[in-house]
Amino acid sequence: MRSIRIAASLAVLLACAMNAGSWSANAAVGAAQASQPTIASMVDDEVTAVEKQIIDVAEAMPEEKYNFTPESLNISGSDYKGVRTFAGEVKHVAASNYFIWSALTGDKLPEGLKDGNGPESLKSKMEIIRFLKDSFALGHKAAATLSAENMLQLPTGKWTRLHRAEFGISHANNHYGQMIEYLRMNGIVPPASRAKSD
Repeated sequence: MRSIRIAASLAVLLACAMNAGSWSANAAVGAAQASQPTIASMVDDEVTAVEKQIIDVAEAMPEEKYNFTPESLNISGSDYKGVRTFAGEVKHVAASNYFIWSALTGDKLPEGLKDGNGPESLKSKMEIIRFLKDSFALGHKAAATLSAENMLQLPTGKWTRLHRAEFGISHANNHYGQMIEYLRMNGIVPPASRAKSD
């Protein structure tokens, strides 16, 4: 009788060990699948990267310099007449983000947004940065809509969903370069370069 109980106990322990091993293997497969990159996660990573760069630069410029343009420097031989102010650059990036990414999300454009210059009502650094941050929140939402199945669809016009998502990122990167120059023209080391210059 005692040997039957021992055998039964061993059978239960063996079954538990096998189930634990099976669960462990299934958990490992699930974890590996969860960590596999997707179109959405890869584009979202790019949105995050450019978002951090641009917000850092927008925050680094003092509010009293938000109306700066290189035209005010009167550099001999330069042609800066009519270029955007620093605030104009920030608002342009944000406005463009809305125009580009709303086609993927279906979101309505913010009140007062008529063109790539952003709403005229936004004047303070705080208001402009809020507008910028909200535009990147839309970028994350747009990235989340992408899949291997839909990335080549044409939501509007001739741009595929993937092209539209990526164009928002490359456009922001282009203006990031201009914003960096505006900082440097004002004697401000860009945040991304500070660790290297310390």
